[in-house]
Amino acid sequence: GNLDLVWFGGLTGVQARLQSKGSKVIAQRDIDEKFHSVFIANKKSSIKKINNINDLKALKGKRFTFGSENSTSGRLMPQYFLNKAGVQLKDFKGSRPGFSGSHDATLMLVQSGSYEAGALNEQVWESNLKSGRIDPSKVFVIWKTPSYYDYHWLAQGNLDKKFRKGFTEELTNFFLNLNEKSINQKKILELFGAKKFIPSKNENYNKIEKIGREIGKIH
Repeated sequence: GNLDLVWFGGLTGVQARLQSKGSKVIAQRDIDEKFHSVFIANKKSSIKKINNINDLKALKGKRFTFGSENSTSGRLMPQYFLNKAGVQLKDFKGSRPGFSGSHDATLMLVQSGSYEAGALNEQVWESNLKSGRIDPSKVFVIWKTPSYYDYHWLAQGNLDKKFRKGFTEELTNFFLNLNEKSINQKKILELFGAKKFIPSKNENYNKIEKIGREIGKIH
């Protein structure tokens, strides 16, 4: 109850919502409706590009790292797709994967060769590619996941009572009305890596909740 509004990743948003009765998803970026993770590999490894999910089996026995343990795009969804391909965490070299702590760290660890492969947020990969932090002679994308819902704004359910009637709707409309035609609003959208915000709802994250329970991140 200490915060009225928070920008969450998919999994952390579900975890928070389950702890705060009545809280609700009010908006997400246009890119969060169809978000992706990318699996990357060091070019000196023997790993090749992957054409379908079953080929993720090629990562068995490799030095592999996720990002943060509670990251949707850096851990939850990549683990879900690995499991679908029959790859368990114990199948990586050393019988366990690494957890780098962040998408940027995953990228640098794979690029340096500390890990042969890893998974991270596609948006982080693209922004690092654009800024020149990625050396394409050292690291490359081997597979992009199917899409899923990710980041969102989560609001407490009592804001109309706390502030005034209709406040939650006003708050939602603030995000939905952010427009690239306004210089200042365009800057806000650029910082979020989005062109606009769109409506969202709790139900969009049912799959994230289900997977979170399956892998033990939600109890």
